[in-house]
Amino acid sequence: MAEPTSTKPYLLRAIYEWCVDGGFTPYVSVVVDARTRVPMEYVRDGEIVLNIGPLATSRLLIGNDQIECTARFSGVARELLIPVSAVAAIYARENGHGMSFDIEKGDKSAAPQAAPEEAGDVQPGEFPEPPKPSGGRPTLRRIK
Repeated sequence: MAEPTSTKPYLLRAIYEWCVDGGFTPYVSVVVDARTRVPMEYVRDGEIVLNIGPLATSRLLIGNDQIECTARFSGVARELLIPVSAVAAIYARENGHGMSFDIEKGDKSAAPQAAPEEAGDVQPGEFPEPPKPSGGRPTLRRIK
């Protein structure tokens, strides 16, 4: 008997559609490896969080093996190629509802290493926010 087809790409498409239909912003958390084509300057701790909503991407295709799209980073259009097996989670930015997945462990030597000072402390069940673009007017915040 043949191995059953993975349900992961179907679940990704379903949650993406639920987010868009509900007016939410769909984010994907991706574990970056040698097969993943994303802007490496935005990768933190071997992971990147991407907004894949219709306003942030063009030509989005969530296939059974990979996610393909074009997205702008600092005003520059970049082609993204994300293996479905590298997607750790898909969720709505506004409320955090979504689904996380097990990641297939591949060749660890191919994964990029982040600098120790960039290491974040994310609890299980929490999803990291994508990096905020620098620039604009500085703000102060009171910390008690």
